[in-house]
Amino acid sequence: MNYIPHTDEERREMLARIGVERIEDLFEAIPEKFRFPRLNLPEAVTEMEAMWELGALADANADVNHHACFLGAGAYNHYIPSLVDHIIRRGEFFTAYTPYQPEVSQGTLQAIFEFQSMMSALTGMEISTASHYDGATAFAEAVLMAMAITQRRKVIVSRAIHPHYRRVLCTYTQFHPNIQIVETDLTNSTNQTNSTDLTDLIDLNTACVCIQNPNFFGQFEEVNGLADRIHAAGGLFIAVVNPISLGLFKPPAEYGADVVVGEGQPLGIPLSFGGPYLGFFCTRREFMRRIPGRIVGETVDREGKRGYVLTLKTREQDIRREKATSNICTNQGLMALAACVYMSVMGKYGLRQVAHLCYQKAHYAADRIGKLDSWRVWTDKPFFNEFVVACPAPVKEINDYLLDEHDIIGGYDLGQDYPELQDHMLLCCTETNTREEIDALVEALAELT
Repeated sequence: MNYIPHTDEERREMLARIGVERIEDLFEAIPEKFRFPRLNLPEAVTEMEAMWELGALADANADVNHHACFLGAGAYNHYIPSLVDHIIRRGEFFTAYTPYQPEVSQGTLQAIFEFQSMMSALTGMEISTASHYDGATAFAEAVLMAMAITQRRKVIVSRAIHPHYRRVLCTYTQFHPNIQIVETDLTNSTNQTNSTDLTDLIDLNTACVCIQNPNFFGQFEEVNGLADRIHAAGGLFIAVVNPISLGLFKPPAEYGADVVVGEGQPLGIPLSFGGPYLGFFCTRREFMRRIPGRIVGETVDREGKRGYVLTLKTREQDIRREKATSNICTNQGLMALAACVYMSVMGKYGLRQVAHLCYQKAHYAADRIGKLDSWRVWTDKPFFNEFVVACPAPVKEINDYLLDEHDIIGGYDLGQDYPELQDHMLLCCTETNTREEIDALVEALAELT
């Protein structure tokens, strides 16, 4: 059966309309030698042989199931209860794309509503959207919203925010007229946000001030009184957070944040070589009509039965061009469902236990590494599950040694993004790192010195 719907006559008519005679004429811009290259492909193999080959290629990867991993920097190896995968693979969830028709999508809509409710409770904010692509895009969307609300163009961004988030923000705003993105300096002693420098930058043209807490280096920022200074100037306070840390520490609402965003990957979503991930976006009720993405609301039908619907708008992307609150094109519904199931399974005490283990194991590792000759650990400020180590050799050489000789995935090379931090490594510990793995890391580092 021919599945091409167009007839020969219709194809000739289309080609004539654009001024060519043959389909091949459409490719004249490509040099002839590159148009139809001969592919030197091997002989076909059976499905069984193909699986052997693909399995061998997969086994060559250094993955967290076969290696001790101390790499974080925005994506974290947490244990995911088996129930999460079982539930999201149910057909009614796994095949559902987007709930535009509430009469046939009540299960998906209710799951998203529960996700929003949990994220609001976790962050202390009044409302939450149904999720974004990832933490970086949620952050950029928050800045755009702040600019729209305040009608201002100055954005103050801490340099201790994840470097990828800051790059995505620049990409999102590059064509906005008159925008001024100002990055604060880091303190020389601790590489935290310089609060004095930040305060001096706030003026009556400031749309928002953005910090990450804990910041990219794992340290907690000085936030007391910061919201008052921002609000006195008429700006908004945007906080980027690690959701696992909120199982143990003060939620951003309690120190005055207006918008809370971050990466939801730690909430039951595997590393998956970089995605798909989940951006969360929480804010105050007064900004409900300005937020990007979608919100699911709870209501009752004409018979008084509980039901769920998309609230304020019928779809997540905004088609009003320059008046749009956002132009994201879909919702990470399956990832939001995974996070919803994870938080339901863990409960508040489970989340607290995970956060506690991350905190304690990171401090145990930092304490042991700090006792080694030639290794200096940043411990002068409170930190969560990540910490910075000044190394006696280039980080790449150290990581190559750890991987080749000890099957250990080392830390993040901070010199890639902060030139002043050459030979500095960002190490991460989660609840999945055993004491034996941490001791093995310490012993391997000791061998290097």
